[in-house]
Amino acid sequence: MNTVTRPRILVVGAGFAGVECVRRLERKLAPDEADVTLVTPFSYQLYLPLLPQVASGVLTPQSIAISLRRSKKYRTRILPGGAIGVDLKAKVCVVRTLTDKLVDEPYDYIVLAPGSVTRTFDIPGLTEHAFGMKTLAEAAYVRDHVITQLDLADASDDPAERAARLQFVVVGGGYAGTETAACLQRLTHAALQRYPRMDPGLIKWHLIDIAPRLMPELGEKLGRSAQEILRRRGVEVSLGVSIDKAGAEEVTFTDGRVVPTHTLIWTAGVVASPLIGTLGAETDRGRLVVTAEMTVPGHDGVFALGDAAAVPDLAKAETGAVCPPTAQHSMRQGKKVADNVIAALRGEPLTPYVHRDLGLVVDLGGKDAVSKPLGVELRGLAAQAVARGYHWSALRTNVAKTRVMTNWLLNAVAGDDFVRTGFQARKPARLKDFEYTDSYLTPEQVRARVEGGGGQEG
Repeated sequence: MNTVTRPRILVVGAGFAGVECVRRLERKLAPDEADVTLVTPFSYQLYLPLLPQVASGVLTPQSIAISLRRSKKYRTRILPGGAIGVDLKAKVCVVRTLTDKLVDEPYDYIVLAPGSVTRTFDIPGLTEHAFGMKTLAEAAYVRDHVITQLDLADASDDPAERAARLQFVVVGGGYAGTETAACLQRLTHAALQRYPRMDPGLIKWHLIDIAPRLMPELGEKLGRSAQEILRRRGVEVSLGVSIDKAGAEEVTFTDGRVVPTHTLIWTAGVVASPLIGTLGAETDRGRLVVTAEMTVPGHDGVFALGDAAAVPDLAKAETGAVCPPTAQHSMRQGKKVADNVIAALRGEPLTPYVHRDLGLVVDLGGKDAVSKPLGVELRGLAAQAVARGYHWSALRTNVAKTRVMTNWLLNAVAGDDFVRTGFQARKPARLKDFEYTDSYLTPEQVRARVEGGGGQEG
């Protein structure tokens, strides 16, 4: 450790885990005890569970993008960019800034919370033609795209084109896919009042998943309830089915069906950030192996948590259980890892992370929801109250809470105006264009750069 300067704590990622860690460090560290730097491409924390409501226009993008610069402490230095490699031996993180410069950021302690990226498979045409639902830009773009399909279908005199533009396919029967299909189906259903030339029978939503049940974490009864709600609304749910290939104007399912469509939304799971692959450390199904204290074995001063780490779930009886990649765990892990970083800094013992899951909530839009708080199964308005109450209370600032509540009330009273914001004015963008998964270095490239004294370069 550098004895001349204060210890340097580097936090990578501004998701639930990273932000909770930084805020706790700001509160508990003395002003001259350490310097804290946060590496993130955006100076906001995204409240990811509400992305489908941004895509459907219930919430504005700004309402779930919670500014990092509202902290009362303002002690953390924000480095605007993405971490693309870490040399654990040299204790250097390579950052690609917003201007595409590569910067070597040294540290004494590093907290790795880079989150996850959309999991894709080697399916012909998938990354070229599918949309994701992982970033704020993707949610806003999908909304524009869906409204564009309504506008083009309404103006078209070609029956085949109208039918193709009004069919929508969502892949992934987890929370993200189910809520995305539910929220966007409500958007297109409400559009019938504003597009009088539209044939209601042409609007078709498909939700498909290779698994035998929707959201198996909810249990069989609630999963079946969610499926019945979607089917009652006209969403065709196909289980045990995935995508065989994707094209610009049609999608082929693995059961042989060919669906004419211009809209394929891919939400079939996530994998740990490619940053984890640059470390050369042990992984478990792509997630970094860590102790119950969220330290990386064999590497001094390295902590990892959230979606990118396989944090042991000590609250479960089974051996080898790891915490699921949920916001609930990430927020609590962020606080605990901050405590452990401070303990390591002060030479005190570290403590393990233990949290018993509080339950699950699924907002299907309107009065529809299914929730399982503390093991109690709820449906309908009661479930919706729990779901929205949980999300509202989890928002970190009063400004964000006010915006979200105002948006909910306004949408309930006034509905949607079906306004496109212009994201599609230029070239089309798809899944491969939003998450920049090809920008990371290999472990060899990181080592060569650090050992060669890379410093900064354009």
